[in-house]
Amino acid sequence: MTDATETRSEYLSSEIVRRLCGDIPDWKVAEILAVGGDLVALEEALAWASGDDETIPERHLSPNSPAARIYDVLTAGEEFTDDERRT
Repeated sequence: MTDATETRSEYLSSEIVRRLCGDIPDWKVAEILAVGGDLVALEEALAWASGDDETIPERHLSPNSPAARIYDVLTAGEEFTDDERRT
């Protein structure tokens, strides 16, 4: 597909990752692309990373799913102190 229309099962490109994830390091973009997931997996990982997963507690990320691997990349290096967790 060469137009701006995306299908939800479309494989990811660096442009799509940057548009949805914002300003993330190049290594994270490369790692996300290496997972080989699609737009659905990226959207699910972004929802979990932003805390939107709390609205649907019965859903879980399968540990080996592309969404879970993308989530791991998105949240890599985001260590929180105890004070930050309480706010």
